[in-house]
Amino acid sequence: MNQNTVYDAIVVGTGITGGWAAKELCENGLKTLVLERGPMVRHIEDYKTMHDDPWDYKFRGELSRDDKKKYHKQLRVGWAPTEDSKHFFVNDLEHPYQETKRFDWIRGYQVGGRSLTWGRQSYRWSDIDFEANLKDGMGVDWPVRYKDISPWYDKVERYIGVSGQNLGLRQLPDGKFLPPMQLSCVEQDLQKAIDDKFEDDRLLTIGRVAHITENTTEFKGRGPCQYRDRCWRGCPFGGYFSSNSSTLPAAERTGNMTLRPNSIVHEVVYDETTKKATGVKIIDAETHEKLEFKGKIVFLCASAMASVGILFQSKSKSFPNGIGNNYDELGRNIMDHHYALGANASTGEHSNRYHKGRRPNGFYIPRFVNLDEKTKRKDFLRGFGYQGNSSRTDWSESIAEAGYGNNLKAAILKPGNWQIGVYGFGEMLPYHDNRVTLSRDKKDQWGLPQLDFDVEFKENEYKMREAIKEEAVAMLKAANFENIEPYDKETGPGLGIHEMGGARMGWNPRTSVVNKHNQVHDVPNIYVTDGAFMTSAACVNPSLTYMAFTARAANHAAEQFKLGKFA
Repeated sequence: MNQNTVYDAIVVGTGITGGWAAKELCENGLKTLVLERGPMVRHIEDYKTMHDDPWDYKFRGELSRDDKKKYHKQLRVGWAPTEDSKHFFVNDLEHPYQETKRFDWIRGYQVGGRSLTWGRQSYRWSDIDFEANLKDGMGVDWPVRYKDISPWYDKVERYIGVSGQNLGLRQLPDGKFLPPMQLSCVEQDLQKAIDDKFEDDRLLTIGRVAHITENTTEFKGRGPCQYRDRCWRGCPFGGYFSSNSSTLPAAERTGNMTLRPNSIVHEVVYDETTKKATGVKIIDAETHEKLEFKGKIVFLCASAMASVGILFQSKSKSFPNGIGNNYDELGRNIMDHHYALGANASTGEHSNRYHKGRRPNGFYIPRFVNLDEKTKRKDFLRGFGYQGNSSRTDWSESIAEAGYGNNLKAAILKPGNWQIGVYGFGEMLPYHDNRVTLSRDKKDQWGLPQLDFDVEFKENEYKMREAIKEEAVAMLKAANFENIEPYDKETGPGLGIHEMGGARMGWNPRTSVVNKHNQVHDVPNIYVTDGAFMTSAACVNPSLTYMAFTARAANHAAEQFKLGKFA
């Protein structure tokens, strides 16, 4: 590649936001260089485990002892990586980071990033979320409201394909949905019990999930979900949305995209004379060669913490502590969601019923606390929602110690009782002292400083966790389920895999890093559109919001470019 080429735009990262930035910029006619620190993953061609069965693996999906050492931090999440998906998660020994306080950083370094392994739950924010900071005094006010983002939610939902139900809830705005997936018989029992026995706004619905659920030619090159639930291997049908199956091919079709994998961006280059970014510096992940690429616009979509790290390393005379950090706001206000708590139960009902296929989705219970005076809690701020699922129990529970021969075979073929679980996702407040910095002495294999996390849950989070467990138990009891057991696993921020903040959006350059269009206040041709820009966390999965803001910012950048603002 010619380092003298001046691209109209450079996009750093190819995950959920990088793919959207590339698509929108390229479709607006901008010659765009897309850089990814990991290797190439081509849709279908590079999904090497997409058709494998459990018996194709030596350990039936479990990692070997040696692999568990390589993924010792990734394994904190409890369910990933597995033998069939480990290639989409980073090797912790090769990509270390520091923890002043525990932080579970789950990463995927490849073209497509975590869009290949995300949970695909897709929910809109409401003005209850955008106004929360202003109303309760935590953090800084968002410079946007729902009306500013609503058209972009529409655009994203139509393009990626989100299935679900419109509910008319003020705390969870309706969207542009494909036909919903179906609840199981046990989930319908819980849905009815919640409707009948609670007077607040709580209800149960099927999850809003980025899966195509009908045959249509609307989604180029993508077909409907096959209910295999092998999503983390890469979907050869394109049933769920990923950068690889959708936005990157769209960018490529324009002829305006140049994609370079194995390119570790570590610095945005700043020109003291023009007061603009002029490009980025990279290290080739394979050769360790140092290169510089020029561009008139830079989009940081490397994932929240990685983009913060790049900004920290982008030092100059004007920004001795990193671009956008003259007021010590960079790296602060790190957030995540509560995770790994809730309650489980079982029921002897519906023993004559089973389910067809492997639904890659669960049910959802939207937030129902701290919405108004009627639902206000005195013990904590903000709110929480639940995700959940049901299934017939594993056959092994029905096998007695003495079972063998014909009795053993019969027991294996007979499913046990239905199990159901509700899992809480609660909002974490934007504390100024929850921060990430560059390590002073620890470097990675490319000589770059490692990130050091100093982030923790505080009193508000722990009080909310108690409420999450209590309400989960109450709802399961309302349905007359049996063997109800609350749980709260020891965890810290990061495990929800919704890390946010570090370069938050705001009105004032002294208290925030980017403006309402996701531009760095002092360097307007740098846009930050991954989770780093988040000013608060809400309690819903954030990826849909990242995509909506990215599409909005990319079109803003294209307009400014065509007006000559970045010449």
